[in-house]
Amino acid sequence: METGAYGAPKAGGSFNLESFLKRPETVLRIISCVFALIVFACIVTDGYSNTSKSEKLYCIFNENGDACHYAVGIGFLAFLACLLFLFLDIYLPALSNVNYRKYIVLGDLGFSALWSFLWFVGFCFLTNQWSITDTSEFLTGQDSARAAIAFSFFSILTWIPLACFAYKKLKQGANFNPDYVDPTQDITSPYPSYPGSVADNYQSPPFSNNRDTGEYQPPAY
Repeated sequence: METGAYGAPKAGGSFNLESFLKRPETVLRIISCVFALIVFACIVTDGYSNTSKSEKLYCIFNENGDACHYAVGIGFLAFLACLLFLFLDIYLPALSNVNYRKYIVLGDLGFSALWSFLWFVGFCFLTNQWSITDTSEFLTGQDSARAAIAFSFFSILTWIPLACFAYKKLKQGANFNPDYVDPTQDITSPYPSYPGSVADNYQSPPFSNNRDTGEYQPPAY
């Protein structure tokens, strides 16, 4: 279980690559990065094709250039965002300022939620355009179009959990008390440590060096 503020351990801890790569958020970010790259590459490489009637290149999704532009745009930005948030995940444990951690988690939550929605819109948009496309007109790119649609759907399944993880971190941070100090570690604490760090002054020592100030009277014989 993660401890500390906003899902990050206390600042100053050593970075463990193996533990970092095993985190569910890290796995999902890497998968999301790969899916975004596949969608982007499919459209850029084979998303535009010439038809049997013309040598001019058209967007394979019903010759609708907006569909190709949309898929390329969200795929490229998703790829860059995954790399950025992977770096921030590495940097977050070393960040001692709780407010900065909060801003990073809020950014993660907002972007993940937004891109979950944009991937859903992209999947519906591409599927609709592909369903009305006369595939016999295009000479190449049909497999790439299907791959772009499929990985747009898969991207929805990875970005939604990322948004959920970010929301969990945000709730954890809301319950975190940055002013808490362990009393045993606080030198200004009004409560003394036990046993008796303060000398007991109520008991006199068994032998006193103070002598009676009266004049000595020898015994009478």
